[in-house]
Amino acid sequence: MNDLKICFMGTPDFAATVLESLVNGGYNVVLCCCQPDKPVGRKKIITPPPVKVYAESKGIDVFQPDSMRTPEAYETISEYSPDLIITAAYGKILPVNILNIPSLGCVNVHASLLPKYRGAAPVQYAIMNGDKVTGVTIMEMDEGMDTGAMISRVEVPIDDEVDTETLMAELAKEGSKLLIDTLPKYLGGEIPAVVQNNDEATICGQIKPDQGVIDWNMSAKKIHDLVRALTNWPGASTMLDGNKLKIYKTHVTEFEDNDLKPGQIVKAHKKDLFVKCGEGYLAIDELQTAGGKRLQAIDCAHNFKVGTCLGN
Repeated sequence: MNDLKICFMGTPDFAATVLESLVNGGYNVVLCCCQPDKPVGRKKIITPPPVKVYAESKGIDVFQPDSMRTPEAYETISEYSPDLIITAAYGKILPVNILNIPSLGCVNVHASLLPKYRGAAPVQYAIMNGDKVTGVTIMEMDEGMDTGAMISRVEVPIDDEVDTETLMAELAKEGSKLLIDTLPKYLGGEIPAVVQNNDEATICGQIKPDQGVIDWNMSAKKIHDLVRALTNWPGASTMLDGNKLKIYKTHVTEFEDNDLKPGQIVKAHKKDLFVKCGEGYLAIDELQTAGGKRLQAIDCAHNFKVGTCLGN
């Protein structure tokens, strides 16, 4: 199997981990497709995606089209005559003409237990919804968005405190193992693909910036899940005296207050910065005021005042 010519498509760290497993497994990756370099950080420095960095370090050709729906994309991939296309968090849906290039088809490594969380942000939604388990599905690709038949899956538990970056790294590790175990069996005809039950499907689109705005009328648990789901981007935030307050890390806590309203600070002392929610109380552990540095609560809780209302 290792003499097969593989075209790999992926962009972020999750995909780079999968690509590394293929290379270390002795598979012949002849081309890597990833999204174009993009500006990163406040200084907008043009930065290559992780897959490109890893591929170039291994001498693998890299192709970064703006779209897979152009004659150039079809011609470029066809020139490499891949036997198999493998994708992982590539970020684009492949058109039919691309799907039809490899003789052995196209396989995707998707970070959810399909048919749940088809779409662009399955890990963020799993955390945001307070799920206790997620996983990775190896699937055949078709024209739809994560609608192809399932080849294999692995479950991964979700800790109550894990954030998206940490969980994504764990899923990449488990998904890579699953892919390496699955490929020879699947290509050898030992594993039949199972059609997804569309009645059980759920869709998760791209995360939007306004999803990070905290509604303090929600329960402390829901807000905590939102914070850890969106830490990387766009980040959870609220307003304080007309300025944005970014919140990076929290935990649910207990407290007794004197009839304060959701969004009001109920404790600001030493390491404790507690806020009342629609149900329960949220401890803010790490935050950043407008124009300030990212700080632990222990370094700044004393700067806040009990009764101050967040969100206005």
